[in-house]
Amino acid sequence: MNRVPMTQKGAERLRAELERLKGEDRPKVIAAIAEARAHGDLKENAEYHAAREQQGFIEGRIAELESALSYAEVIDPTRLNAGKRIVFGATVDLADEDSGEEVSYQIVGELEADIKQNRLSVTSPFARALIGKSEGDSFEFNAPNGTRHYEILSVRYEG
Repeated sequence: MNRVPMTQKGAERLRAELERLKGEDRPKVIAAIAEARAHGDLKENAEYHAAREQQGFIEGRIAELESALSYAEVIDPTRLNAGKRIVFGATVDLADEDSGEEVSYQIVGELEADIKQNRLSVTSPFARALIGKSEGDSFEFNAPNGTRHYEILSVRYEG
């Protein structure tokens, strides 16, 4: 598998989640399974089946995180010397030229993307439209709800 880009903060968040899953969540679900087993007949024991299902989710997420971190190429955005040009790791302040609304996004790896936290996957169409542009540029983006016009107000690289 190819190396997957990830910011330093993103890798730290995933490692913290992995530690929590292994150190807290996994032991809790194992204890819940043991307690449910003590209640007797497993066929009709809803607590047992729910705990086993939860264990499956936890083990799956642990495997996913371990794999992701093993293939991650951690990139520190503060060490990139891109100036005011947008590359992976950039935090970009944009103004929607149609509505005047301003928004900030950071371009991150796929596994750390979270639109609620304004972190865009580097592979998303919007991030791909931003890559290579510079502070002060204007561009249009063909969104599902129509063409949008943006101006890039600033580009910065934060740790």
